[in-house]
Amino acid sequence: MNAKPFASGLSENAVVITRVADRQWHALDDDLVVGRGHAEHRPDGRLFVSIDAWHDAAFDRLAEVMPAQLPAPLYTVVDEADAELTAGWRRAGFTVRRREWEYVVPTDPQVTGLEAVLPPSGVTIVPAGRADEGLLRAVDRAIREEVEASVGWQSMPAEVIPRPEGDTIVDPSKYAVAAGTQGYLGLIRVVRAKRPRIGLVAVRAGEQRRGIARALLAHALETLHRSGCAAAWTEVNESNQPASALFEGVGARPMSSNLELVR
Repeated sequence: MNAKPFASGLSENAVVITRVADRQWHALDDDLVVGRGHAEHRPDGRLFVSIDAWHDAAFDRLAEVMPAQLPAPLYTVVDEADAELTAGWRRAGFTVRRREWEYVVPTDPQVTGLEAVLPPSGVTIVPAGRADEGLLRAVDRAIREEVEASVGWQSMPAEVIPRPEGDTIVDPSKYAVAAGTQGYLGLIRVVRAKRPRIGLVAVRAGEQRRGIARALLAHALETLHRSGCAAAWTEVNESNQPASALFEGVGARPMSSNLELVR
């Protein structure tokens, strides 16, 4: 445990920053917790930090102590509409790395215009839960390697689903795939928690611009529509123009934006 007192002005007593666990910190004011900090590795290996504090002084001190005890670089994500929180991280030396838009996506084929969309010749869509797990993991690895070799996987939407170390497929039942004669060519992941979320749509580099991604999206949205879901949600990196065009082309609307900051 690490404790560092400082004069905060929150009370007559010094506020103490205490490391209560490997990646958890508390800000204490006269034994009252007035702030909490947390750090965690995301599935892509990057270290993200978060702070929940009652006062700016507690936030600023946590944002000073935590980076000093953690390896760089550090990342955090904030709602762009939360100007106060964004300002706090900027005071701590974090800068904007990228913007990610959250879209709401209609599922009704008559609204999306996808009712007549079929996969290209020689390609079939294998519904979620029916994909061969070995082939699914193989295409996932291949796509990740292709993305990493070009724009870098960090340009993809931040993945927050917990997974075992080194495993990028948490639950194979969440994936529908596009199958060709030589194996799987692309995949789409839909997670149904509080609301259905399209976490990933990706196609092998040599198979792009054939309409496979659009066919995968048509299948996933129609499946959600039949189950009674009127809309789904997804996140798209502002710089990912093909993904933005794919979703906006089916009537998706941006609802909010998150900023990823780095120090």
